[in-house]
Amino acid sequence: MSNKDIALTAGDAEVTLRPAHGGRVGGLRIAGLELLRQGDRFGCFPMVPWCGRIRDGRFLDGATVHQMPLNSPPHAIHGTARDGVWRTARVSADEAVLTYDLVEPWPFPARVTQAVTLTEDALTLTMSVETYDSSFPAQIGWHPWFNRNLGGEDVRLDFHPAWQEERGDDHLPTGNRIQPKPGPWDDCFGMPGGVDVTLAWPGQLELKVTSREEWVVVYDEQEDAVCVEPQTGPPNGLNTLPRLVTPLEPLEATTTWTWRRL
Repeated sequence: MSNKDIALTAGDAEVTLRPAHGGRVGGLRIAGLELLRQGDRFGCFPMVPWCGRIRDGRFLDGATVHQMPLNSPPHAIHGTARDGVWRTARVSADEAVLTYDLVEPWPFPARVTQAVTLTEDALTLTMSVETYDSSFPAQIGWHPWFNRNLGGEDVRLDFHPAWQEERGDDHLPTGNRIQPKPGPWDDCFGMPGGVDVTLAWPGQLELKVTSREEWVVVYDEQEDAVCVEPQTGPPNGLNTLPRLVTPLEPLEATTTWTWRRL
């Protein structure tokens, strides 16, 4: 199938998918309100095969050091799949499945599959990384850019993490866990019961981001948007908390966004 933009609809919800632009969700409109910041770099892009920054772009696989391009010097950030062209495997009125084969500079052959399902009050994104070759460390996450303002008051964030990863001067977790601090944030938080973050645009809409994963990065330092990023491990996790993809065990993750009108 082609890699043209895809429109999904359910009730008054409409999602635009952009396979040719990194397999991202390009838009989420609810009753005409666009929730995601628009533009080729924005929407909601998949972070795979790693999330956030890798220190100096290097990670170990056994004794082998692999070097990724430093696209956020001095680090490598947000994986490679957001820059790739994804394929549309199948599509219906309210569901689509996209695939992407990991290629250089990523050193391990693997396939990423992302399923997108829309209902009248929820969007579910599920991603997997599968290999039939050698095992390797990987991460899965999503990076949505929610509009800070939908024409009324600014969005309000509500979440109750168990800890915050202390952030070093290099923007990476130091390994220390600290009491959560007030924002603004470009920080990773631990939620052992699963990610659960509520965004409320007063008088308009409430949206809840949930995931069984226990890591979330919250980034609200930009004027136009707020990012709530569920992921399978912390930044630099390929080095500090690797999750192995093996021929027998793919890496899988899901996030669901549910909403209601206020």
